[in-house]
Amino acid sequence: MARKCEICGKKPLVGNHVSHAHNVNKRRFNPNLQNVRTVYNGRVQRMVVCTNCIKSGRVVKAP
Repeated sequence: MARKCEICGKKPLVGNHVSHAHNVNKRRFNPNLQNVRTVYNGRVQRMVVCTNCIKSGRVVKAP
């Protein structure tokens, strides 16, 4: 499974490590994804969700 938020679709971005001598290497910026039990379409379901969606209230956590 791809590391992607199931609510907003946030996924890894690509950038560079840049050293003090300006040597450049590729790197990935991964989103902070969490496995959460949520109430989705009236049922309890496990989802992979980014922390921004959890904090903003787009996800209703299951009791």
